[in-house]
Amino acid sequence: MKKIIFFSLIVLLLSNCGTSGNGELIGATDRVTWNPTDPYGMVFVPQGSFVMGPSEQDVPFANVSTNKRASVGAFYMDETEITNNEYRQFERWVVDSMIRTEMNLFQTRRLRGGVVDTLYSNYVVDGDTLRKIDWTVRVNENDERYKFLYDSLFVKTYVDGNIVKEEDNFIYRYESLDVRSLSKENKFDEELIDDMSGDLFRDKFVVEKTVKMYPSTLDFQSDYVYSNNETDAKFRYEHEAYDDYPVVGITWDQANAFCHWRTHVMNEFLRKNKEPLLPDFRLPTETEWEYAARGGLGMSPYPWGGPYTRNQKGCFLANFKPLRGNYTADGGLKAIKVKQYNPNNYGLYDMAGNVAEWTSTVFEEVSTEYTHDMNSDNSRSISEMKGQEDEYKRKVIRGGSWKDISYFIRNSTRTYEYADVSTSYIGFRCVMDFLGRDKKDFQ
Repeated sequence: MKKIIFFSLIVLLLSNCGTSGNGELIGATDRVTWNPTDPYGMVFVPQGSFVMGPSEQDVPFANVSTNKRASVGAFYMDETEITNNEYRQFERWVVDSMIRTEMNLFQTRRLRGGVVDTLYSNYVVDGDTLRKIDWTVRVNENDERYKFLYDSLFVKTYVDGNIVKEEDNFIYRYESLDVRSLSKENKFDEELIDDMSGDLFRDKFVVEKTVKMYPSTLDFQSDYVYSNNETDAKFRYEHEAYDDYPVVGITWDQANAFCHWRTHVMNEFLRKNKEPLLPDFRLPTETEWEYAARGGLGMSPYPWGGPYTRNQKGCFLANFKPLRGNYTADGGLKAIKVKQYNPNNYGLYDMAGNVAEWTSTVFEEVSTEYTHDMNSDNSRSISEMKGQEDEYKRKVIRGGSWKDISYFIRNSTRTYEYADVSTSYIGFRCVMDFLGRDKKDFQ
């Protein structure tokens, strides 16, 4: 009799674990409550619709800037351009990971007083295979081995006691899934996808990238000949005085690598704490950028509204090139600290001027005519680019910079730069898709 009661109790417990809901459809009960919070340093941009393109007639660029009604889903956007100090967090993460890897190659295990020291045993790169680095183990930067490896990897030479860095040795390597190609292949050849082994799938849809991530510190010199910019070349990125200035000298590929790293760091933290993961950080599309820059003011030529670049007191409202080249009339000779001018209605700073910003969009003169009117985008997948890489290297930049006249800091002005080019006047900011329709749905 006791055995029968015990068996019945086990069956009852198992049925409760199955969360049957007494036969009713109640959904899975192991789900956590989702309460979205704004990522640090980002602002919420609500969904909406707007007329993309010039707010007034633009005769010289009539074939490049055309109007189109576009609808955009909600997303988060960095309130400022990525600053030098924020980018330096990325740099130091890369340096630390490379040094940990090198330490492992020299010595995977070591005996200290009869105790096995596994400090380096988890930091491995097996050939070209990426392995996870165990960041829970602390490495002392004052360790002589650490200093030796730093010098050997990243220091070109010492000149009068000052470090000249080996910029090409700052390498960030990562993998990404080519979702566009996978979706296209899955739609037209589902049997091929089903038959693929892990290795074949990886070869076809997993993109491995190696990016030199250190910003070019010599762009001020190369961008402006017959001009004294040596101080900028030496100090503009490294010195504490410029911590809150937007990072420049960044190629399009480097900006994307930063977005990938930022996603990795965030989601690793969430995994550790068993919290739901977040969408990828990424560069904004051209449509998202313009929609955010307008701040809800649909037909305004500038982020602050109105057709003028000065306020009622005669003060300029952005850092650009006013008055036929009087660079200092707006308060800045070159790029200045972020948040020095008022934000737009969404709380976004410097959407006009200071530094121009990379977007994810490929520049084509007539793209407005054929892109979708919902979350319009003209990016390209790796599979679509094969054999046409040069055609797709032109990436849209928006917002204008400290060296541009007022036309280029308008909400609708389109221009481009090549993805592998860095300059002293182009930076970037990140966006992240909002999961859901609106914040009000979760209140």
